[in-house]
Amino acid sequence: MIVRSPQHWFFRLFVWHGSVLANILFRLFLNLLMSLVAVLCFQWYEALNIRLTLAPFSLLGIAIAIFLGFRNSVSYARFTEARQLWGSLLVAQRALTRQLRAVLPEALPAIRQFAALQIAYTYCLKHQLRGTAPGGTVRRLLPEPVARQVLTSPSPCNRLLLLMGQWLGARRAAGELSDMLYHGIDQNLTQLATAQAGCERIANTPIPFAYTLIVHRTVYLFCTLLPFALVPDLHYMTPLVSVFISYTFLSLDILAEELGEPFGTEPNDLPLNAMCRAVEIDLLEMCDVMPLPPRRRPDRHYILN
Repeated sequence: MIVRSPQHWFFRLFVWHGSVLANILFRLFLNLLMSLVAVLCFQWYEALNIRLTLAPFSLLGIAIAIFLGFRNSVSYARFTEARQLWGSLLVAQRALTRQLRAVLPEALPAIRQFAALQIAYTYCLKHQLRGTAPGGTVRRLLPEPVARQVLTSPSPCNRLLLLMGQWLGARRAAGELSDMLYHGIDQNLTQLATAQAGCERIANTPIPFAYTLIVHRTVYLFCTLLPFALVPDLHYMTPLVSVFISYTFLSLDILAEELGEPFGTEPNDLPLNAMCRAVEIDLLEMCDVMPLPPRRRPDRHYILN
């Protein structure tokens, strides 16, 4: 995620880090070359009576803008839902620790063990969504027998939920939690499972490929042929105008791809590492564990991951 302080509008025009310009620079260069070809070959293909007008491009440009706007709305909705799910996960984690500290004030060492399971669960969910290995993080947070049990499971997140449920069940069996308290605390575990299922749904159900493909192809075909429609009227200004129009359409196309997969590692994706660290800091502080790890900060390119 890009985290920048407010800037003057003029300086924002020249921002490089945080924009998608770096991803489409080569494609804009190809469009510039195509524009130069259109300018150099204009008299030749006009002599052959080959002429493109702006009329079909105007209609097609409006249609592409509508489709890109809809696609970006869908992608941003996925991004927003993913952020809300991680927000609900943080609420449930804090509520679990707060409830246990309130009803089991003498069991702080055991609550710290439970908090370690919660923190490991958060990191495992991040690794699952990003398709990375959670081994190092799990071994850092949990004792080796428990870490081995989690890492050998085909679904580490579900295994950690089961271990947390068993921990609560043991407290209930020992008479430390009444049925009413157990039910209330268990509801927060269910909220964790609900947030996990929502994240898995977003990660495993991308925007329909056929819809993405037709928009992608149309945008690139439009940008490729655009210089030949502009050159009869603009002549030597064709490269400038064509690259500017192509920048708008290509940027929207790339941005929709990034937002449509909010759990990735692109600059505009969710900062899952920072969210996991925030959960770890909050739960450790609630369990009186010191010193706390530092919060993650944006790097020199203003990217918080």
